[in-house]
Amino acid sequence: MYKIEKRYVDEMVAHAVAEKPNECCGILAGVDGRIAKLYRTTNIEASPYRYNVHPKELLQILDEIDDNEWQFSGIYHSHTFSEAYPSPTDVSLAFWPEALYFLVSLADSHNPVVRAFHIVDGKVTEEQLQVSE
Repeated sequence: MYKIEKRYVDEMVAHAVAEKPNECCGILAGVDGRIAKLYRTTNIEASPYRYNVHPKELLQILDEIDDNEWQFSGIYHSHTFSEAYPSPTDVSLAFWPEALYFLVSLADSHNPVVRAFHIVDGKVTEEQLQVSE
């Protein structure tokens, strides 16, 4: 069970809505299993089917995470027309085995869904989320 504050879930959903019809993407950093900061990033693919963070932007974020002695906790992106489950492309591009992969589905625009997954060596395992105030 992964505990996450509602404000971070709300921020991921808001980012997904703002970028629709394209996928959004971002990074989550934390300490001891708690999110300390959410980074909205630019999807340089500008695509409804793929996402990619600009390397310079990613490097700046990783430097700040290191400077604050945080951990790289997660990556999030949206699926604008499909369920919140990693696509084959998502699985093939999952290069951070220690991170959680959060997916925001806007398939039902009135009821966004956020789920989290571990993706290690091509294997997808869902992590249950406990959202708190």
